[in-house]
Amino acid sequence: MAGRTLDRVMVGMLEACCRRLWGFAPAMIPKIVGRKGAFGALGWFVANMPRYLLSLYVLGPVRFHLAGMAISLYNDCVYCAFGHGYALELVYLRDKGRLFPLDARTLEDWLHLEPRQLEDRLRAVLHEAGLHAESMWVDRTLALTSGDQQPVDGTEARLAHMVRMLGTMNRIAIESGCVPDQAQNPVNKNLVVKARHSELRAAASV
Repeated sequence: MAGRTLDRVMVGMLEACCRRLWGFAPAMIPKIVGRKGAFGALGWFVANMPRYLLSLYVLGPVRFHLAGMAISLYNDCVYCAFGHGYALELVYLRDKGRLFPLDARTLEDWLHLEPRQLEDRLRAVLHEAGLHAESMWVDRTLALTSGDQQPVDGTEARLAHMVRMLGTMNRIAIESGCVPDQAQNPVNKNLVVKARHSELRAAASV
């Protein structure tokens, strides 16, 4: 009984932190606590989340969420792929004033691709988006995710940390059957951008 109460308290604390960051409580928070226990989950978040958020700042939101989406697609996790893909869509719309070519709602169709197919699809999307320099970023991200290469500098060390952290999140989300929810970025709290995104996506689907 005491253990379950402690788990509920920890879930509430972690959800409150995410609401402050992103404006919502991710569906997988209770799953992480359920898997690791209250103290295990707290230790995992303390060990990983500060570096994760610092990487968002250092790499910038486009590269950060592109990497998160690529890693999660490689691991066949639609929950995390959507969280990063939708964030990328919102950031791109906010900064460029137009839709990102990839609709995150379609990412379930990208699961279980061969690594080369995944790389080619991501390259094509980036070319259409005018983000040509990011193709090399995708290459390095997928090489680190597959274990074919090791990090050679500080930037790639950040990517390697994302690979490890998201690997854990991907496994828990897949095993728990988490359904995609919202964008894992502060832009998720921008209701104007989200409304504009919904309007443009609806118009594009007509």
